[in-house]
Amino acid sequence: MLDDYAARAPEYDLVYAKPERQSDWRAIEAWLPPVLGQGSVLEVACGTGYWTRCFAPHVREVLAFDANPATLALARQRVPQASVQFVQGDAYALPALPTLPTCPFDACFAGFWWSHVPRSRLPGFLRGLHATLRPGARVVFLDNRWVAGSSTPLADTDAEGNTFQCRRLSDGTTHRVLKTFPTPDEVRAQVHGMASDVQLDTWPHDWALAYRVN
Repeated sequence: MLDDYAARAPEYDLVYAKPERQSDWRAIEAWLPPVLGQGSVLEVACGTGYWTRCFAPHVREVLAFDANPATLALARQRVPQASVQFVQGDAYALPALPTLPTCPFDACFAGFWWSHVPRSRLPGFLRGLHATLRPGARVVFLDNRWVAGSSTPLADTDAEGNTFQCRRLSDGTTHRVLKTFPTPDEVRAQVHGMASDVQLDTWPHDWALAYRVN
């Protein structure tokens, strides 16, 4: 998947130009900042900073990380404000990233990351993530719903139930990418016992899970 996102960095934001998704993007851009609050935010897998730019003006500080240096370079250009720090890091290494401050964060945001996490790795990822946050911190996961005619077709499924897409780039190369589309019940089950004030919002092409860490 890292190879795909490195190669796709210049094309990463094309999804935000899809005409049928514009109403989703405008609604989510307005919805997200008040949900995250005004404190310190940890952003997981920030990509090109598309969503960082939406909430960064409304919070005290942001530490945004991604494993891909190519997308981070684009994010730094898009969101140059001093209160935002972009660093390279592995989401599965939380809470041991060397760039993390000693104080826990007030909130966390991850856009279109959940669907790229293998099902067997979700519990461990969530435990590591929650260890970086203060009790009661707000967490928001934003991701896609499956919509025929808009979503890239699924190519295959593995024994664990993970689904994959084959994505063709403008240079003609094709990349097999993990992309799952969990049901609302599956999403809620993953945070059961870890979270309170759980809320699942949906738009025609997207969903968002918001909760507070126990």
